Amino acid sequence: MATKGNRSCDWQYAGSGELIPYHDQEWGMPVRDDRKQFEFLTLESAQAGLSWITIYRKREAYRQAFADFDPEKVARFTEKRIEKLLLNPGIVRNRLKVAAAVNNARRFLEVQEEFGTFTKYIWGFVDGRPKINRWKRMDQLPATSKESDALSKDLKARGFKFVGSTIVYAHMQAAGLVNDHLVHCFRYLECQERRGC
Repeated sequence: MATKGNRSCDWQYAGSGELIPYHDQEWGMPVRDDRKQFEFLTLESAQAGLSWITIYRKREAYRQAFADFDPEKVARFTEKRIEKLLLNPGIVRNRLKVAAAVNNARRFLEVQEEFGTFTKYIWGFVDGRPKINRWKRMDQLPATSKESDALSKDLKARGFKFVGSTIVYAHMQAAGLVNDHLVHCFRYLECQERRGC
C-alpha cells in the first residue's frame, strides 16, 4: 500500500486515509464483472450530491441492504422492501435514490438481455479498452467527458435514474473505463497494464 511519502493520487488521504485501500486495490482497475459494475453503478448513483467518503463508509451496509449487489434480486424488490430500506440508517435514506437503485437493477437486466452482459454494453463506449489519460495534477481531472456524456444519454434513454454525466464519469473512473490516476501514481502503470484484461 502507498504511504504519503510515495508518489500517489492526493484524494486517497481523505478521511484519515480510509480511502487508501480503495485507491490502492480497486479504483481505476478495469472491471469486466457485471455484479461489480452494478455495485459501482449503485454506489455512484447514491453519491449524487454527497462525497465519496460518505458512501464508502456505508459500502458494507449497502452490500447487505442490496443483496450483495445482485441485480436479479434487487430487481425483485417490492415497494414494501423499499419502505423497509428507508428505515436503514446504514444507507442514504433518500426515497428517490433507493427507488432508483431498484429501477436501475431492472434496467440493468434489460441491458444484459440485449447485449449478453452489461460489461459488453458499457465497454462499447470506450471501444473495449480503457481511455488512458495523462494528468499530472488533481485539478486537471475533468468531471465529465464526451464518453460519459454519450453513456449518460444512452442510460437515461434506457430508463436508468441518477446517471448524469458526472455520476457516469465517476463510474467510468472507478470501473477502469478511464485511467485517471495521476501519471506519477504507482497505480497508473498497474491499471494501464490491465487495460486489455
